[in-house]
Amino acid sequence: MALQALRDDLVYYYGYSQGRGFSISDLFSRTSNKILSQVTSLMTLPLPLLSFLAVPFFGSSSTTISLAFFLLTWVTLVSTHNPLYLELVGTLTIKVIFFLLPSLAVLGFDSLIPSLSASIKSRGAAQLPTQLSSRRLRNVIFVSVFNVAFSVVIQGLCDYVLTEVMNIRSAIRVSKIPPAPWPTMVKEVLYGLACRGLLHYFIHRDILHASPRDSILARWHADWAHGLRHTFSLASAYDHPVCHLLTDCAPLYLSTLFFRFHVLTWYILTAIISLEQFFIYSGYSVLPSQILLAGMARRTDSHYATGGKGNYGNWGVLDWICGTGCPGDADVVDDVQDEVDKRNVKQRASKAIGDAGERLRKSNDSVRHLNPPSRKIRKTILIFCTGIKIFVPKSEKKQKTSSMSFSMIKLY
Repeated sequence: MALQALRDDLVYYYGYSQGRGFSISDLFSRTSNKILSQVTSLMTLPLPLLSFLAVPFFGSSSTTISLAFFLLTWVTLVSTHNPLYLELVGTLTIKVIFFLLPSLAVLGFDSLIPSLSASIKSRGAAQLPTQLSSRRLRNVIFVSVFNVAFSVVIQGLCDYVLTEVMNIRSAIRVSKIPPAPWPTMVKEVLYGLACRGLLHYFIHRDILHASPRDSILARWHADWAHGLRHTFSLASAYDHPVCHLLTDCAPLYLSTLFFRFHVLTWYILTAIISLEQFFIYSGYSVLPSQILLAGMARRTDSHYATGGKGNYGNWGVLDWICGTGCPGDADVVDDVQDEVDKRNVKQRASKAIGDAGERLRKSNDSVRHLNPPSRKIRKTILIFCTGIKIFVPKSEKKQKTSSMSFSMIKLY
């Protein structure tokens, strides 16, 4: 009897384990399939987005076809995805591609080839990120990546509150028909950059650089961001999360909330600002634009080197207007003047004006030496003018006759 009971128990537990194993494997299979489908849908979103952003850089005779393909793909995406999903995934994709990946690549370059990197840094080897301890560098990397992801999460929460809690329209417009590239999208981008620069300057100057005794935000900004005396690209996102939201995310989001830009305009603005942050915090003296990015990078570096004594805006225009540049540092007007002198703009402009005048004089000489009209053409003109003279009213006949006589004298 004992053996029979033991046998029955073994059969029972064997069958039970078989059933549990089947259910667990089935659950695992369904879960993996669902995750795979979500990842696949996530990967399909950046493709039309990247094709749209690449059109201005790689456009050719097939630009119209590329735009038509993008339009069809965009309509399909908007029809099959939630607007908030499109907004957040697109924003995160752009920040990863245009900021995080290039910043991490440059950080690897600075760490692996420090001698070459130091030769193109504006302050030499002192500006290398390897000057930080390994623990501090890991902390900078972690906080920067966290702030990028955290900003996207907060953006999603704000839109959710606007649409689901307050029952009003979202801050960013998502529609199947994108705005016209010219002039609608261009104007929206210019408005967004101008408003974002204005808000960034005043938030940075009046809130984050107020007296640390009176403002906890200023204390956080001084301890976190200005704990680094020199900059590198990834450090542009290194700050207390609240300060990062105020100075880097809120200006663009508030500008978009005010104008309610289309989500494609939001993508373009996010890409431009991500590239701007990547370049001006890099610390390199060799940059794509010597007149714009180089000056912005130098002023940003001076802002950190002086502990935040000036240069609160990225573009430098508001610092020049308000007189808040770093002491002894060249402003944006000096940058423009240096570039004008370096490229000999005045001499080139004078030469261009002289060449234009010479071409105009030669064209006048060629017109003056043209052969006079033939006898047949002159007779036709005379008959035509005589016919006009007959039908001209008496009050205007004298004036018309004198003008036609003068024209006939010139012809003959």
